[in-house]
Amino acid sequence: MATTVRNMIGPQVRRFRSSRHMTQEMLAARLQREGWDVSRVSVAKIESQLRWVADCELYMLAKVFDVGMEEFFPSEAVVRRFVGSPEFKRN
Repeated sequence: MATTVRNMIGPQVRRFRSSRHMTQEMLAARLQREGWDVSRVSVAKIESQLRWVADCELYMLAKVFDVGMEEFFPSEAVVRRFVGSPEFKRN
């Protein structure tokens, strides 16, 4: 059975976290200090594209990484492939 991809920002979250030499636990702790009750497991699921990400959660990630929210999204061509793929869960 194919895995359902629930977000397209997971790889960028991993890239931002790794480039800042942060563990998933460290990222979860930073997000918790900002007011998001998130666990290391949830961070791992986001990075693996197994967990949906709400707009307010994306905002918190952008704030913690000090980047614009648009920086989490891949190129338009990748987005079009993602949305058109059978793994994309529309609901």
